[in-house]
Amino acid sequence: MDNLSTLLKAHKLSESDYAHIVSILGREPNLVELGIFSAMWSEHCSYKSSKPYLRAFPSKAEWVLQGPGENAGVIDIGGGYAAVFKIESHNHPSFIEPYAGAATGVGGILRDIFTMGARPVALLNSIRFGELGRADSVGKLHKYLLSGVVKGIGDYGNCMGVPTVGGEFDTQNCYNGNILVNAFALGIAKADAIFTAKAEGVGNSIIYVGSKTGRDGLGGAVMSSDSFSADSASLRPTVQLGDPFTQKRLLEACLELFAQDVIVGIQDMGAAGLTSSSFEMAGRSKSGMRLYLDKVPMRESAMTPYELMLSESQERMLICAKKGCEEQVQAIFDKWELPCAVVGEVCEGESMELFWHGSLCAKLPIAPLIDPPILSRPTKARTPQAQIPSFPSHLTIRNLFETLFTSLQITSKAWIYEQFDSTVQTNTILHTQGDSSIIRVKENSAFLALSIGSMPHLCFLDPREGAKRAVAKCGLEIAVRGARPLALTDCLNFGSPDNPEVMWEFAEVCEGLKEAASFLQTPVVSGNVSLHNRSDETEIFPTPTLAMVGILNGTAPTPSALQNCGNLLFLAGTQTLEYAGSLAQRLIEERNSGALFPIDLAQTKALWQFLQESRPFVASAKEVGEGGVAIAVAKMAVWGELGARLALPSPAHFFAHSAALAILEVCPENVPLLQECANKYAIPLQQIGDVAADLFALNDARWNLQWLKDAFAQGVMR
Repeated sequence: MDNLSTLLKAHKLSESDYAHIVSILGREPNLVELGIFSAMWSEHCSYKSSKPYLRAFPSKAEWVLQGPGENAGVIDIGGGYAAVFKIESHNHPSFIEPYAGAATGVGGILRDIFTMGARPVALLNSIRFGELGRADSVGKLHKYLLSGVVKGIGDYGNCMGVPTVGGEFDTQNCYNGNILVNAFALGIAKADAIFTAKAEGVGNSIIYVGSKTGRDGLGGAVMSSDSFSADSASLRPTVQLGDPFTQKRLLEACLELFAQDVIVGIQDMGAAGLTSSSFEMAGRSKSGMRLYLDKVPMRESAMTPYELMLSESQERMLICAKKGCEEQVQAIFDKWELPCAVVGEVCEGESMELFWHGSLCAKLPIAPLIDPPILSRPTKARTPQAQIPSFPSHLTIRNLFETLFTSLQITSKAWIYEQFDSTVQTNTILHTQGDSSIIRVKENSAFLALSIGSMPHLCFLDPREGAKRAVAKCGLEIAVRGARPLALTDCLNFGSPDNPEVMWEFAEVCEGLKEAASFLQTPVVSGNVSLHNRSDETEIFPTPTLAMVGILNGTAPTPSALQNCGNLLFLAGTQTLEYAGSLAQRLIEERNSGALFPIDLAQTKALWQFLQESRPFVASAKEVGEGGVAIAVAKMAVWGELGARLALPSPAHFFAHSAALAILEVCPENVPLLQECANKYAIPLQQIGDVAADLFALNDARWNLQWLKDAFAQGVMR
């Protein structure tokens, strides 16, 4: 092959990779075959650096119907119905082309859901940017990126008619060169009608449906498996372009198709497009497959087999249909005015054969492509953080509260979420206000609680402990609604795996996730790994973004807004008064340092159970998160348009954070019942104040409710 070194560099393959390819084939690959190996062996598709760690995650429980390995995870939610959900990253495309990158990220995660036979009913997102408040080119760039990402998420979800019911947003200098855009989707399906990505049965047809293939997104999987540098703008052609109106028709056509007994399996053409979908479907079934690439619907002229196999054009699916049912499939997609073409069949053996106008243009064994060489990358532990720092005694309550409460991290994100339709489908009960979002499942009269979050500041200080905290936080946000956490999906965002310290962070985070998810009985049922989130020499903080799903049967969820004057406010859980990594430390001292207290998982689990059982006695509740107790209660006050009076011993008690702590609003007559329930689970319960009319007081520091509402609505970029 001419210019081999140049070709290998363009395909992100090493000389040892090439030697291994030659040994597998017994010959040199042609260009099409080289491109296929490049895509399938990319970090984005193969998980070659992360797979050994992911295998240790707990993934089974009596309510888990489908764990990792398919397009999405599936859990039983009762009444014959299932929740289908997953989270994925679209970080690199969104940095290069924010609107298109974010939009296609939403499109891709929605296809993962309806590919399983579920109708999507809810979206969440986690977006992280660099220093928005800077007056220089960095601040200008990130304002542009934020605007494009939010509009891309909103436009795609709104056009699809799927509500965006919650999310999280943060800004931090480690994301200056590599933003994070993580998208979560959940759908509802009948528990006995879940479809998987398989292609089996010799003679069954392989059918291409959806948008025609173009040259957009060429090399997208390979691009997402590399770090950014100063010339990343040149990667713009690798970003896919989405069309939500076509996807809406594709969704309805697929759901209509699933109602008929005509298909064996179906797979979204996501990363690496036709390559990954065909190889993965055949590989899961240990089948052979034959594709006739000249039959693929094309929207551009003179396309080549290489381009057709590696294009990442959006809104496309690959179907394995039962032989003789081709006309039924065609009729459905004709009705929805979507391209549909028989492009191949399942065949004997375990090879992929690609034909171009009658000539064999590539023949590859399937197994080595979907099970590539696993890398055992070196790890190097970072120097442990210094001693646990104490909360500074000189900081005043007034200055601390006003600094924290008006920060971009705390103030209202209405300027983001108002761009999303959160109520379409009329299933949204609680959104954007408080902890987990709540949707109603009309089919079985249950409520689902959905939370999303990460703790990168704490994961930087102690990756294992930070990961455990992230699991506990997501579960607590569900439990304060009175719901039971069931399962989670993870999007593991890290820097370059070439850096041994990053691989150590990854290993430690995975160990923390495994430990917490196992103990708390929240199995990991799906997920995504995004590595190479690095620009030049700057690595992002380890950012394991988790989304958790819980269920609430037979009663309305607990709100986060204060309800009635005269009600009492309690702390449930143990206050650890942690300063390291707190918002106070980061804003006041502009640093993030110190060792963390170990989380007590047994008490965390007991706290979840207590919150579920005490639901009838609680008027409102909120997890204590960023900013500590004072900030949590202040948010409850703004949302409920009521004041509160709190009395605690020191600024640390107001503004330090704790691993598992909740605020409960309780009417006086229910206090004995609440205390009895707390005693049952050995949960510390401390009265800290009461609900007032229009006064917010932290010991002797006072603000009126109007100031609180104005400050929350008009936060500043710091």
